[in-house]
Amino acid sequence: MEGGRHGNRAEGGGERGRGSDPSRLTPHDKGVTDKLMLSGKNVKNQDAGTFETLLCRLQLEDKYQQKWTREDFMKILPPVSQSQETCEKDVAHAFLQRLLLLDYRARYIPVRQDSAEGTQTDSVLEPDEDETQDDLDLFFNTEEELNESKRSGIHPMDVQMAVFHCSDNFLKQTMITKLSQCQFALPLLVPDPVTMDIECPLWTFRPIKKTWKTTQTRDNSSVITMKSMSICQAETPLVSVFRLGSLPLSKSQLMNTLINNRHSTFFHRECPGSTKSRHLMEGVAEIAWYCPAGKPNDAFSDCTAFCNLHGDAMLYKQQREILTAKSSVIVVFVPTLKKGNTISELLNSEKPVIFLIADETCDVKKIQGKYKMGLKGKNQAAISEELQRTICSILSKPRYLFKLETMADVPGITVDEEEEICQKTKSAAMEIQQSLQGMDVAKIKDDFLSCQGELWHKWCSTNKELYNLRGSQIEMERSEKQEKMDKIREDQCIASGSKLMIKFIKSLSLFKSKDKEYFLKWTQILIDALPKNDLTPILKLYDDKWTEILTLKEKKQNTHVKQKELDELSKQLQSATFGLEHIFREMGQIYEAHASLESPLRTPVRNWSQYPELAAELLISGHPMELMDGDAGHVPLTWISSLLEEVVKKLGDRRIFVLSVLGVQSSGKSTMLNAMFGLEFAVSSGRCTKGAFMQLLKVSEEKRHFKFDYVLVVDTEGLRALELAGSATLKHDNELATFVVGLGDLTLINIFGENPADMQDVLQIVVQAFMRMKKVNLSPSCVFVHQNVTDISAVEKNMDGKRRLLEKLDQMVQLAAKEEVCSAERFSDIIAFNVQEDVKYFAQLWEGSPPMAPPNPGYSESIQELKNFILSKASQSDGTKLSDFRRKVQDLWQALLNENFVFSFKNTLEIAVYRKLEVKYADLTWTLRNNMLTIENQYYYEIKNGTLKSVQLKDLYEKTKETFAKAQTDLTSYFEDNTDKEILAQWQGRFKSKIKDVYDDQVKVVKNRLDKVIQQKEACKKLDDKKADFEDKLMQKSRELAKQLKGKTDDERELQGQFNSEWRHWVKELTRGTKPIDEISLENDKTEILLELGIEWSFIEESNRRYNFKKMPAIGNYDQYASIKKQDRNVLQRGADHVRNLFTSSLSHQDQELIRSFINEVEQKSLITLKSKPVAITGYNPTYLQELAKNAKDAVAEFESKQKYALKKEFTVDLLHYVFARAEPWLLNEHKTFKANNDAQAYIDGKKAHYYNIFKMCCKDSSSAIVFAAEICDKLKTSMSEAVCNNTARALASEIKNSSPAFSGNREDLENHVLKSLAENENFDSFITYIKQPRKHVENFIKERVQKYIFQENTAIASEILEQNVDDLKDSVNQALFGATKRVKTQRGKIDMWLEEFTNLLKDKLVFTMSSQNFSDINVFDFLKEEISKGIESITQELHSLPLDKIMNSRMKPDEILIDQLCSCCWVTCPFCSAICTNTLEDHSPEDHRVPFHRSTAVRGMYYHKTDEMAIEFCTSDVASDRTFRSKDLDKFIPYKSYRTAGPTYANWSITPDNSMLPYWKWFVCQFDKDLEKHYGYKFKGHGEIPSEWRKYTKEQAIKSLW
Repeated sequence: MEGGRHGNRAEGGGERGRGSDPSRLTPHDKGVTDKLMLSGKNVKNQDAGTFETLLCRLQLEDKYQQKWTREDFMKILPPVSQSQETCEKDVAHAFLQRLLLLDYRARYIPVRQDSAEGTQTDSVLEPDEDETQDDLDLFFNTEEELNESKRSGIHPMDVQMAVFHCSDNFLKQTMITKLSQCQFALPLLVPDPVTMDIECPLWTFRPIKKTWKTTQTRDNSSVITMKSMSICQAETPLVSVFRLGSLPLSKSQLMNTLINNRHSTFFHRECPGSTKSRHLMEGVAEIAWYCPAGKPNDAFSDCTAFCNLHGDAMLYKQQREILTAKSSVIVVFVPTLKKGNTISELLNSEKPVIFLIADETCDVKKIQGKYKMGLKGKNQAAISEELQRTICSILSKPRYLFKLETMADVPGITVDEEEEICQKTKSAAMEIQQSLQGMDVAKIKDDFLSCQGELWHKWCSTNKELYNLRGSQIEMERSEKQEKMDKIREDQCIASGSKLMIKFIKSLSLFKSKDKEYFLKWTQILIDALPKNDLTPILKLYDDKWTEILTLKEKKQNTHVKQKELDELSKQLQSATFGLEHIFREMGQIYEAHASLESPLRTPVRNWSQYPELAAELLISGHPMELMDGDAGHVPLTWISSLLEEVVKKLGDRRIFVLSVLGVQSSGKSTMLNAMFGLEFAVSSGRCTKGAFMQLLKVSEEKRHFKFDYVLVVDTEGLRALELAGSATLKHDNELATFVVGLGDLTLINIFGENPADMQDVLQIVVQAFMRMKKVNLSPSCVFVHQNVTDISAVEKNMDGKRRLLEKLDQMVQLAAKEEVCSAERFSDIIAFNVQEDVKYFAQLWEGSPPMAPPNPGYSESIQELKNFILSKASQSDGTKLSDFRRKVQDLWQALLNENFVFSFKNTLEIAVYRKLEVKYADLTWTLRNNMLTIENQYYYEIKNGTLKSVQLKDLYEKTKETFAKAQTDLTSYFEDNTDKEILAQWQGRFKSKIKDVYDDQVKVVKNRLDKVIQQKEACKKLDDKKADFEDKLMQKSRELAKQLKGKTDDERELQGQFNSEWRHWVKELTRGTKPIDEISLENDKTEILLELGIEWSFIEESNRRYNFKKMPAIGNYDQYASIKKQDRNVLQRGADHVRNLFTSSLSHQDQELIRSFINEVEQKSLITLKSKPVAITGYNPTYLQELAKNAKDAVAEFESKQKYALKKEFTVDLLHYVFARAEPWLLNEHKTFKANNDAQAYIDGKKAHYYNIFKMCCKDSSSAIVFAAEICDKLKTSMSEAVCNNTARALASEIKNSSPAFSGNREDLENHVLKSLAENENFDSFITYIKQPRKHVENFIKERVQKYIFQENTAIASEILEQNVDDLKDSVNQALFGATKRVKTQRGKIDMWLEEFTNLLKDKLVFTMSSQNFSDINVFDFLKEEISKGIESITQELHSLPLDKIMNSRMKPDEILIDQLCSCCWVTCPFCSAICTNTLEDHSPEDHRVPFHRSTAVRGMYYHKTDEMAIEFCTSDVASDRTFRSKDLDKFIPYKSYRTAGPTYANWSITPDNSMLPYWKWFVCQFDKDLEKHYGYKFKGHGEIPSEWRKYTKEQAIKSLW
């Protein structure tokens, strides 16, 4: 073996770094040593300062005490640098990041020195011009002399060991696992760099599993056996290799040729980056395993461990002795074989020893069990081959076997597992393991995890059946299945107290967060170590059986028997797996079982409610949690929802980016995710992912520009899973794909290989999933990842591959479009997809053939590139809130349980966002309405005061434009700044348009109302002029009379008698020629009108007697009004059977509802016609009622002509009476207004008391100012009272709306409070009014709530608002009083100027008109002001005590204001169950009508065709069934599943199959079953029998279910 120039170099790449002269330590190094001593360590290593210097150069000085953790790297970090060189300060971080990516080149990162010294290499050989001749002598110096003053580079293994020493035990474990996957040697014995104590990091080896195939010869044939086990428990031969002294060849390099000739398992001097100096590897013993592949060219026939002691073994006696004791074979490299203590010890050892002697040339010689072989003159290949044969020969005989776990028993060394917490958690985990010892895995699951076994599978199966009911009594069947599920939950609760789960939960609850990690690791390690948990035999049997089936299929032979055997193996395979995920699954089922029960059972489980919190802590800490149970094929929604809810509680409602992966089984999905993000998804062949798991990754501070805080990674089981091949169908894959694609913001479609033809099935599933997302308005994105591509650098080939992939995708779209009823033709029609960017090619994972092949560096490069691409896409996303993700899980899974996903999907997140938008919209429209009412009030007073003659639309727009502009700005900000702006975007244009429409409508309504006030003002102008004249004359006459009687008498009775006598003459004189307005008599008019229409008196009298017309729209059965048409009467002669059919069928439910709709339509049209009449202006005229009656009668005739039945005359009479009854309140109120405005006699009579008071004042010789003040105060009293009532009404409406939960939300909130009120009162008639006339009932509800608020619950608040408005108005009047007085005094004006100014200042505050005709002598205005002020104070005191009921009779009424606001919404009812659309917008097209919960059809009186049996189904059940209904639009039977095709009434309703029916309506049906039977005339029997499950709900539960 040639030594060359490396003869003096140390093994592994440099001189020994330990044992340096301490006198050469720099002051910095000595200070560092002192620092390490202060940290509690006994510094024995004289090179400790060098260690600290190394840490400083790597910027790890703070990490030696405060270790790096897995959490520091298991987050979204900046991309790993792929540059040629990395500076020293970044190399440690880069090493670890690249190692996590499975890039074995992490060990060879080129380092760029940071100091100036390190950059002088080139300049040494380039002298300056000023150099002397002597400087040329430098040219002849050796390289060592030139570099003596330079700082050498950092050895790669120093970087690795520095990171190792600066990592906590869990990061060390991850690091060692990754090193093992990279086929690198692992540190077995590690000297502490400060104390020199030897540590064995046994804990770090625990997760490592090795798989190999052993070859044995039996009966002249080779038998290959596959083994897979934890390396800690594997018993293997151990070959230990030492060197004694310094050698010319590399021991590590020679060892690599024995293990893997193509890969440097052990770092050696020829490796890239190797440097002369090395500090942290001396005395380190590294171990690696050779794992045979079961092939003829295997170097060793069984798994063999190789241990390499770095440095001169002469100096490391303790390590040498440990390895000697543990080895099966010892290989010793020596420069020459001389007698000495160490050589003698080895020769006297019982173990086989092979001496490799540098200065000898001999072949292998065996002497007394010891071997020697010369190295001189031999090349490395020859040495390796000869050494291999010798070792194989030795190992072929019985030998000592090494077990890694036994290192814990070695004296004199520290084992990391000896730490107290590690031992404590191990003891807890061993308690669990001991309870499982000797048990078959299936037995373990049956005995200890019974909640997730047969019981859970039965529950899942029954739950799926709930969504696909097929019987004739759907609700009864549903109830029975629900009871069955409840019983299963009870059984689960009873079975939930197993010792295993109690111990596990107890330990999990007691240990702190970091300790939990130890406990969970130990539990998994010990569970994996169970003898019966080895899947290898079953997998081999499965593989053999599968091969047999494929062979039979090729021969076209029957595979039925073999398929059954394969199915049985599949079951064994599923039951043979047991890990932590099953324990967590059991936790979830225990929680779900207990949470589902209304009254808790007595079980051993006490703290089940804390389970979600425990699981949430683990998910936050980075532990994967099961999202979908792969064995049951079901998502435990209650458990997942509670778990995520706890995560929200702990983290806040953070935003997450959801990355999901989908692909064929064993295509490397989990491996890819683990490498990309450092995750821990199961990847070994026997532990493939089942179902779906989620793991949470925090976004690092360096990535704070992202709009989300976490990435949630969802890993899934493979499509076309082998263990499901025999029993599962395409439906399972479709469900999984749809679920995963729907959850992900981005989905990785993982494809193994390059040929699209091989993945046709998978592509079709994926395409169908994306098509479904398109149809339910979800917009995920995807990236296709081709793994195991042979040549990823061939651009032309990749382009062709992308083209073929896109063609195949388009082809799959066309196939899927037929099944999903979609018009898409290309993949780009259903998802934004760029084939140039969104398709990635991955090199094959292994660089060679497993099990000894290291990962392909190209694979890790692809991983990094894909990760960067994903994060680039993610950076453009806002992510999803955790709470929204929780909703999405529920929505997707519930929709998947139904047969038709698109038809069944209900996006509750979108609905919730829309409901919040409705609240915002309602607030903004209320602001507009409030402002409009204020403007209307101001204009109203100006019109009444005669200062405003007309109102133009432009005036109203001008007055309100600022408020509207602010509302528009607020709405825009809501859309643009909201965290859900992506969802909101679809409604932005519509709502902006809608708020403009509402604004325009409000302006027009106010304009119309003000126009009516102007019309009234003009119509009453003559009377108003007369009133002013009356008042002037009455004032004049009162003063004249007082003047006549002045001083003649002071007797009150005599004065009053005189005044009354004169008053009669005055009234007679003033009203001469005017006619009093009489009260109207509607009863007589109604009777005469009916008689004129030809209706007999007997019908009129009977209708009045029965009084049924009052509740005509709410009547349950209209059969009493219908009769057979003449043409049908002839049929009666044809036979009794047909007669019976006609009798029993009567009116269909559709006919009943058609009549009800007709009644409501006639009512609405009649009221619209009536309210167009100017009754308040011109008075009542009987022709108004005549017109209503004639129109109604004509409508009945037209309606009847289109029906198959006739309507009796009783119907017409009752309908006309009903129309009259609805018209009467409005007519009376309008006539009252007309009379108040036009009856002169009544007006003057109302002024008598006031003028008597004036008369008395004049009798007492009061001044004109006092009398005038009294006149003003009298007018102000009336006007202020009216103004205060109107202002208070508006203020109360605002207060009630904002403070009442029923009114402050959206339409759905109002609906729920109405239902709550109905349940609390338990009045059946009120329910019927609500069901049949919902708007009428809601209006009454608003009125009742307003009354209750003002007069019962918040009287004090109402009084405060009243008093505040009184005070505000008082201030306005006083300001006007002050302003008028100031002006008249300043301008030296007279009383008319004062009155003009006073009136003008109050023109928009209240109604005030007055003449100063009789008071021209007033000139002392301060006195006048004081007198009026006194009067105002008196008025104010009186108004403070104004009864609150006055407000309810004011022009503006709080209940009417709220009705206008809250009832301007959608009132369309479900055509099946009459549930009211809860959209806040009245016209919300193209949005469908929808309700949060539908009702039992019994609520509206539906029954089974040609029976007297009430129909009880919920329409959400019907639309998922195969049943039919008769469309009232098309008059034919239509399948419920196709209800949208049944005509306009049905087309715009969104009714999704929903299993979450509201208990409220079940309670209602049970509570009022007899009333419903009586009201509708049908019975709850036969198909309409009420399920017993419905009767368990109480009123309290019914009300609670509304929220």
